[in-house]
Amino acid sequence: MEVVPSLAMLSVECTNVILSILFKAASSKGLSNNIFTLYYSVLATFVFIPLFFFRKTAFPPSKFPLVWRLCFLGIIGVVGNLCGSKGIELSSPTLASAISNLTPAFTFMLVVSFR
Repeated sequence: MEVVPSLAMLSVECTNVILSILFKAASSKGLSNNIFTLYYSVLATFVFIPLFFFRKTAFPPSKFPLVWRLCFLGIIGVVGNLCGSKGIELSSPTLASAISNLTPAFTFMLVVSFR
């Protein structure tokens, strides 16, 4: 069980690198970054919907603030993906994977600034 977080982190990083390479190949052939983000979001939705329905624990009671927070996080994710894919379109997947390695440093700076 102690290996699961490390494997999850490794799989997320590998997925990010693969998506960066796929996006650069698709954008060089003329695919818009908005369409790629739409495909990416729809695919992620179809992958994660069964995980919610086949859970062993019950759902917490639905409250509007919880739903609002989930929608807000989804919007932030899509906007971040749009910005990232536009950056990859203008540069290279190598730069995108190098920038993604800076995520822990940015997280630390946010933690320190917000205490």
